[in-house]
Amino acid sequence: MAENKRQQRDLFESERSFRLLVEGVADYALYMLDPTGLITSWNVGGQRIKGYDPEEILGQHFSRFYTETDRANGKPARALKIAEQQGRYEEEGWRVRKDGTFFWASVIIDPIREDGTLVGFAKITRDITERHEAQLKLEQIQKHLAESQKLDALGQLTGGVAHDFNNLLMIVSGNINTLKKGIGDNIRLQRAVTAI
Repeated sequence: MAENKRQQRDLFESERSFRLLVEGVADYALYMLDPTGLITSWNVGGQRIKGYDPEEILGQHFSRFYTETDRANGKPARALKIAEQQGRYEEEGWRVRKDGTFFWASVIIDPIREDGTLVGFAKITRDITERHEAQLKLEQIQKHLAESQKLDALGQLTGGVAHDFNNLLMIVSGNINTLKKGIGDNIRLQRAVTAI
């Protein structure tokens, strides 16, 4: 009897600690879905990131966080199916807050099974909009740098070609002057011979 009470107390403390952990995490939306995708639990991170209070969102389908296009294309149902079949679903993409604004999300969905039967899904969402925007800016800077390097290489190439062309012109010009001098000398020699 005492052992049973101790096990129950330990279980209660373990569940309490886990609940406090999940509820206290503010940087991640951590929540549970039933097997059909209805939201069955909600944490403070979900409130902060997505804008819904628990009483507004519990019992609602998680597809409301997807864009209209993604919903029309069946993406939420596919995500659950992949999670169930492959043991996990991960992606990054646009999600929608309560106020209609978009954010770039990192999403993980894990199936929850009890005795081999699917009882729901654990869903973790993180707002990574700032990281996504920084990545896009970095890619844009790298693209501009590559274009700048191409233009610089082209400038160096044309400068080298112009320099080589100038050298050739100098050689041709020198040869023309030599040729003119030789022709002039030859004409003077012919005149001298003719005069004799």
